[in-house]
Amino acid sequence: MDLILWRHADAEPGADDMARRLSPAGEKEAAAMAKWLRAHLPRSHTLLASPAVRAQQTAAALGSPIVTESALAPGASPKDIRRAAEKHKGLVIVVGHQPDLGRAAAKFVADAHAEWSIKKGAIWWLEGSEPARIKAVLSPDLL
Repeated sequence: MDLILWRHADAEPGADDMARRLSPAGEKEAAAMAKWLRAHLPRSHTLLASPAVRAQQTAAALGSPIVTESALAPGASPKDIRRAAEKHKGLVIVVGHQPDLGRAAAKFVADAHAEWSIKKGAIWWLEGSEPARIKAVLSPDLL
């Protein structure tokens, strides 16, 4: 499985977690990461996103069609993330939340039950079967 775990960019605070929008800083983070991804992605890829507004906005920055997966909402397990990704062939980009993506990275790379930190707007690009190989880890503040 070739997989990119992309944590949503910085979001504004709000009482309704699913409706929180990206902050101005988050919009810049998403745009910067999307620009880098467009330069490095293969032509064929699938973009999956949590239904949360901030994840949808982060994914939209890439400019690819978005497949909304309810299973990727906050609280998704590594198993939920794997199942959503395995429905598709080739490279799959999952835009989701922390600590969900950090738990998935730990599981897929090290078969560990841990909460690895993924910064807002950052990606972890994984290749191959479990254990997956880390191809890249990139934070938007480095772009």
